[in-house]
Amino acid sequence: MPKCAPSISAGGDTLDAASGEGDGRLWRHKVIEDISFELPEHGSLAVLGRNGVGKTTLLATIMGHTTLQSGSIQLAGTEIGSQPIERRSLAGIGYVPQEREIFPSLTVAENLTVASRPGSWDLARIYDLFPNLAERRRNMGNQPFRCEQQMLSIGRTLMCNPTILLLDEPLEGLAPVLVGPTLAGHRADQTGGGPGDPAVDQHVRIVLEFSPDVIVLERRPIAFAGPSTTLLGDDALMASLLGVKSEPRPG
Repeated sequence: MPKCAPSISAGGDTLDAASGEGDGRLWRHKVIEDISFELPEHGSLAVLGRNGVGKTTLLATIMGHTTLQSGSIQLAGTEIGSQPIERRSLAGIGYVPQEREIFPSLTVAENLTVASRPGSWDLARIYDLFPNLAERRRNMGNQPFRCEQQMLSIGRTLMCNPTILLLDEPLEGLAPVLVGPTLAGHRADQTGGGPGDPAVDQHVRIVLEFSPDVIVLERRPIAFAGPSTTLLGDDALMASLLGVKSEPRPG
């Protein structure tokens, strides 16, 4: 069997997350359950589903931001489900959250290097992938445009040189002209021995063309797991699971 990057397995078990406050009391509810998948080393997996089915919660749980009530999360065969966030980061998990979480008091260059670790991703390579960041490297973190802040969030995580990269809505805010270079950079990194890459994104067709495999979440166990080409080639299945059709994008 190929060596696996993270594998989350919870057959019949449940992932719960603290979800809010009422009358001064913190309350919990079941967010996702009965999810099991594996990501091969250097592989890419798209995590799709309608809004509110738990895509972000799944990635946050792998990273350690929510409570794993039962089940197992493994990285290269090592159980990490009870480890704190910093241990998971040091073990090689990188997380690009939907909120970006840029440090506004640091420059663009400082945001990129604040948590950097030795590896194939360095400032030169990030600036080559995202030339806009090179032009704005002396700007404060809150000054770049929205799309540039998304580049900065991705670049900062890549500078940690993770073995697996969790991407939550990685294309949100990016201009269409930047989507291709962004995905090309990830693809080149994978084929060159870079991190595995589960991507959560609403740009369904683009993500399916990039990721060879996909899981679709619903308010139940995984509704679909298999090759992305299966969804791309089945309009009816795509519509029933995601509410979109798989017609080709304009050239």
